[in-house]
Amino acid sequence: MSKAWDQVTWQEIEVGGVLTEPGSARNYNTGDWRSSRPVWDKTRCIKCGICWTVCPEAGISEDADGYFEMNTYCKGCGICVKECVTGCIEMVVEES
Repeated sequence: MSKAWDQVTWQEIEVGGVLTEPGSARNYNTGDWRSSRPVWDKTRCIKCGICWTVCPEAGISEDADGYFEMNTYCKGCGICVKECVTGCIEMVVEES
């Protein structure tokens, strides 16, 4: 059984920061520190999924209707905005 992250000493960290437990990154809300976030205009979205495909952090999820939206892993990089073929995604300032 692994210890909580705040109980792990530097001597116990795997060389190279390797994750040894599959899915362990799901335990952390890694999008907490973003300064901007993507917002979709669903009237222009064609549900192609390119945004989901190019997201480097699995920060985009598909909803029940087939549209895409950011999730708690989104770090606000904006790659989805650059790659969206319809231009239906824009970055907005994250509100506290």
